[in-house]
Amino acid sequence: MATRIRLQRHGKKGKAVYHVVVADSRAKRDGKFIEKLGTYNPNTNPATININFDSAVKWVGTGAEMTDTARAILSYKGVLYKNHLIKGIAKGALTAEQVEAKFAAWEADKASKIQGKIENLGKNAASDKAARLEAEAAANAAKAAAVEAKNTPAVEEPVAEEAAEETTEEATEATEEAGEAGEAEA
Repeated sequence: MATRIRLQRHGKKGKAVYHVVVADSRAKRDGKFIEKLGTYNPNTNPATININFDSAVKWVGTGAEMTDTARAILSYKGVLYKNHLIKGIAKGALTAEQVEAKFAAWEADKASKIQGKIENLGKNAASDKAARLEAEAAANAAKAAAVEAKNTPAVEEPVAEEAAEETTEEATEATEEAGEAGEAEA
């Protein structure tokens, strides 16, 4: 019987959650399986992966084939690396202590990378929120200025009125002078 490590789809439309299972390669996607190894939730950032590590190493060691996504998930969790190190013990290249030390170092490095990503996502979210608030405040100020300009009545400047009065007074004086000059000639 050819066994395969693959994903079974669960959850609702648009919010899929997957079970990582070992199944006969001839079984349906969501059908009968041999053993459930864990779960995978791609809806979170970073994705949530829970794997029964020892069972996964056992199945990979016995030669179960993996789908591409299952291989990526198991590689991310270190199952494939642990299997590689265990094969090194079988060949005599490594001891069990060396394998445990190398795997512990790999796990620590992986955990620091994941923690760095989580912190970076938090920082980016905070800076994005601050930028959105600033943009919203600027837009609100522009809208308030436009509303205020629209609602204020148009008031003529007194300087313009005085200038207009002076020009009318000069015009009347000029006409009076012209009238007096016309009377004197006659």
